[in-house]
Amino acid sequence: MKYLDKVDDTIIYFLTLAQEAQKRAYAPYSRFRVGAVAVGKSNKAYTGCNIENASYPLSMCAERVALFKAISEGESEIKALYIIGPENGPISPCGACRQVIFELAKDAIIYLSNHDLTKIVETNIKELLPYGFGLQKR
Repeated sequence: MKYLDKVDDTIIYFLTLAQEAQKRAYAPYSRFRVGAVAVGKSNKAYTGCNIENASYPLSMCAERVALFKAISEGESEIKALYIIGPENGPISPCGACRQVIFELAKDAIIYLSNHDLTKIVETNIKELLPYGFGLQKR
C-alpha cells in the first residue's frame, strides 16, 4: 500500500467518476456517501454508490454495486477499482467488500481516496485481505 505523490490523469478521471457516483448515494441514515468505479478489461467503467435501507443489513456498499454491475454486464475481468469517501484520509473498504473484491477483482489495482482527491493510496486485495476466503471452483 502506498500513497501516491504523483497522480496521472487516468486516475483522476476515474476518481472523478467515483465522486459523481458518490453524489447519487442513498445514505439517509449514516450520511456517509461513498462512490466507486470498477474498470473492466474492456476499459468500460461501471459506477456504484452506497444504497442504505432502514433494515441495515439490506444496505449495499458502493464497491459491491460497481462490481456487481460490471459482472452482470458481462465483464469477465476487473483491472482497476476506484473508491472515494467523505473522510479526510483515503477510505478503506469494509470486510464484506474486501471479500467480494477478493473473488471478483482479485488482480485489480485498487485506488482509495478521500473527499477532495488530495490523498490517494494504491493497493491491491492481497494487501487489504491477505487471507481471503475461497471455495474450490468446480
